[in-house]
Amino acid sequence: MPTPHISAENGQFAKTVLMPGDPLRAKFVAENFLEDAKLVTSVRNVLGYTGRYKGKEVSVMASGMGMPSIGIYSYELYNFYGVEDIIRIGSAGAIVPDLKLFDVVLAEAAFSESSYAKVFCGEEGDTAYPSAELNREIMAAAGRAGVAVSERPICSGDVFYDALGKPLEYYAARGCCKEMESFALFTNAKVLGKRAACLLTISDSLVTREETTSQQRESAFTDMMRVALEAVR
Repeated sequence: MPTPHISAENGQFAKTVLMPGDPLRAKFVAENFLEDAKLVTSVRNVLGYTGRYKGKEVSVMASGMGMPSIGIYSYELYNFYGVEDIIRIGSAGAIVPDLKLFDVVLAEAAFSESSYAKVFCGEEGDTAYPSAELNREIMAAAGRAGVAVSERPICSGDVFYDALGKPLEYYAARGCCKEMESFALFTNAKVLGKRAACLLTISDSLVTREETTSQQRESAFTDMMRVALEAVR
């Protein structure tokens, strides 16, 4: 039955959910990659769809921005809708010089200063990890799709605008790029005995100050989308 934040009925989500931050990116995936896509939730305009990709049932639903938001949606999908795998398909800012716009990164760990894990489950560590098995499946899917993907640690932050102005080197020593959701997603998956992974497309560089447009972030990150879809079981 519906939850406070998701209006889908039982059975309307597939076992695998692709999770972009942007609701319009979820809509783009559904309309351009899925067959027979059906809108199953739209509470607060956080859009979720279920359809088929190459005959396999798959869902795509937005998470919104930040750990509190993805923490709610991923928990409800895992705990109330029987979802087994969530693959985040997001954007990130490069904090090392060898990453360029549109490069695709698979998170092998997510460092964070967030208190999410401590408050949620008493975990004191500053690093959360994806499913190693799911990561292997995604890397195999990238090979089949002919998409270059690098598996690296990332930084997962609570704060987008940093008034303290920490130097870039502080974050670069801990990860190759910055985003704002994966630490919470990985924590939820660990506690609930589920699988989670995070594919990121570089949308801007904190090193070179290059950046993509909002339209590109919505619809041009297709390599990442194809890899995630190819990994669906």
